Amino acid sequence: MTKAVAPVLASTTASAAVGARSSGAPVLSPRLSALWKRGADFLECPIAIMGGAMTWVSERNLVAAICNAGGFGVIACGSMTPALLDAEIKATRALTRYPFGVNLITMHPQLLELVAVCASNRVSHMVLAGGIPPTEAIKQAKVFAKVMCFAPALVLANRLVKNGADAIVIEGAEAGGHIGPVSTSVLAQEILPAVRSVPVFVAGGIGRGEAIVSYLEMGAAGVQMGTRFVCATESIAHPKFKQAFIRANARDAVPTVQLDKRFPVIPVRALVNEGTDEFMETQRRVADKFSRGEIEQGAAQLEIEHFWAGALRRAVIDGDVERGSLMAGQSVGMVSREEPVAAIIAELVAQAEAALASRA
Repeated sequence: MTKAVAPVLASTTASAAVGARSSGAPVLSPRLSALWKRGADFLECPIAIMGGAMTWVSERNLVAAICNAGGFGVIACGSMTPALLDAEIKATRALTRYPFGVNLITMHPQLLELVAVCASNRVSHMVLAGGIPPTEAIKQAKVFAKVMCFAPALVLANRLVKNGADAIVIEGAEAGGHIGPVSTSVLAQEILPAVRSVPVFVAGGIGRGEAIVSYLEMGAAGVQMGTRFVCATESIAHPKFKQAFIRANARDAVPTVQLDKRFPVIPVRALVNEGTDEFMETQRRVADKFSRGEIEQGAAQLEIEHFWAGALRRAVIDGDVERGSLMAGQSVGMVSREEPVAAIIAELVAQAEAALASRA
């Protein structure tokens, strides 16, 4: 059974919203405001909804639009050079006067240089993702920003807090892109009651306001959502990429598998297409090169991971939805149309408010 969808709108940029919250930004009830006050205070915005950092998608236009609508946008640095990140931060600041974050991948070879770029630009929030961040990176980032780290288990959450993380993000296997093995609901039950010293944000599989409320009531400070914003009008993702999301159902977003235990490939959840098969073939080819002694293990691992950067760009920017990577979370089944970020956030808030009202 196919998903009913609404027509796609013409794409625009966030430039029209420079410097002001959206005039249609939702007015929050005291009850909802109180539930996510800790998260809103930490993020320095009225609505404690973070935009997930999606490479090629979470750039200046989408990030600024989320901030201007009352949420918290995050630039996905991905494989950017320090110079490119510097330009992106400056371009984002030209589109919004509100705080936003920068997501850095811990395995980036120029990680500390990227931290320095964020420092020179006075970025208010740093998100360190893709592995346990080096203590030095946390230390340097804390000099000028609030530092957020991803924790896939309670023991790691406690370790990160001890190392200086100012907030934790827990992201379950329902999310898009690189994922861990545990579902969001289980992580929330494990970590939210145990980690109280810093705000904890929940991510993975969240597509409606009712789910947001449930995690807030469990103790979350706020949530992070990525897939829901891919088809925002302000998103620069190619129309074909957006159409793939609009047509897809939850079961279409599946994780890749690891073919060789010598290369612990982090699973990636994406819509199945020819690109999925190409990734499997890439793993086989690189493993064969390693077995023949043509490449070192570290370089082999990096080559496998680099597959996704190029494949994702082909899909997001070039519109190659057959062979490119269609990274998507299972909440893709709740994406039915292209609409402005302000409308998406207003709908989520309305759903959350209705859920709270039903509990009265």
